[in-house]
Amino acid sequence: MMVISTLGILYYQTHKELVLSEKRADLAKYAYIQTRRLKVLHHFFDERTDYPRDPRFRSAIYDIEYKQIFSLLKNQSVDFQQEIYFKDGVIQFVKSMDIFYLGAKYLIIEIDDGGEWHDHLIKKILGYGSLALFLFIFFGYYLAKLFVKPMRDSIMLLDRFIKDTTHELNTPLSAILANIEMMDTSVMVEKNKQKLNRINIAAKTVSVLYKDLTYLTLEQEKEYENERIEIEELLYDRLEYFRVLAQSKGLSYEMDIHHAEIIMDRRKLTRVIDNLLSNAIKYNKRKGIVGIRLREGSLEIWDTGVGISEEEKILMFDRYRRFNETEGGFGIGLSIVKKILDEYSIKIEVFSKKDEGTRMVLKW
Repeated sequence: MMVISTLGILYYQTHKELVLSEKRADLAKYAYIQTRRLKVLHHFFDERTDYPRDPRFRSAIYDIEYKQIFSLLKNQSVDFQQEIYFKDGVIQFVKSMDIFYLGAKYLIIEIDDGGEWHDHLIKKILGYGSLALFLFIFFGYYLAKLFVKPMRDSIMLLDRFIKDTTHELNTPLSAILANIEMMDTSVMVEKNKQKLNRINIAAKTVSVLYKDLTYLTLEQEKEYENERIEIEELLYDRLEYFRVLAQSKGLSYEMDIHHAEIIMDRRKLTRVIDNLLSNAIKYNKRKGIVGIRLREGSLEIWDTGVGISEEEKILMFDRYRRFNETEGGFGIGLSIVKKILDEYSIKIEVFSKKDEGTRMVLKW
């Protein structure tokens, strides 16, 4: 728009100069006629004293010091530095005379500026400007598509790859977890039990990441069904699921769980609880505590871990934001939590201090 506006101003100024150039010949002719009349009046001033007039123009005469001798001008403000110019609805032409007839050095010729050229010019500028704007938009859109296409194709290819890979991960991951559960650890030596336990921890860590990726790439497209959920049952189930991860860091649970219900999609609530519990375990200190407090209308999950600063709290729900590079993950868990909670108008409050721990409070 700025380019079009600048072009419009340049075109206006150019056209204005052309109009003055066209008028210059007429005004110069009028000045020649008036000069001859002033010459006659000068020589016969004793016999006639009427200043010569003409219906085609108005005129005035000034002395060498720019003092007015006589004037019929509509606009008395004369610019002696320009030869021809527009001013307040008139066009004025300044002619410097070689012979001082009636003591005049300057003859001013003035005609009305009807403004027809101005209206016509505005219409042309608007017309050409609209055409130029359309062409800019058309070529801009074409060029944008041309330049963005490789990026869009790459993003689509990456998105398809992530979806396909995420889908293919399900079968081997489910098989690993199922076989671990079926193995009889009573006949194993202690060394093999420890190895199996580490495999179980790794598999469940990957499982949480897999479920987050699945939610982002696949499950968001599904239709969800809200139902009345008894939260304490789901909590105990998820705590048992993460038990092996908590034990690997020597963590203990501190639970204050009472009956509470919520109307929500079960898979979405599971994602919220899993991510909050996973973070409480992942960012906790060794032999720390994971706390859970459930009441009707509120759920608190807290830890005695590394905590985060006030500056970091503002950014903690941003996607791909990670505050501890030593731990695994993509930084998508809390962004999923925030998105789901906003969908159900559930408020989340974060209380955290560096090196003291974090408390997440959900209220509905």
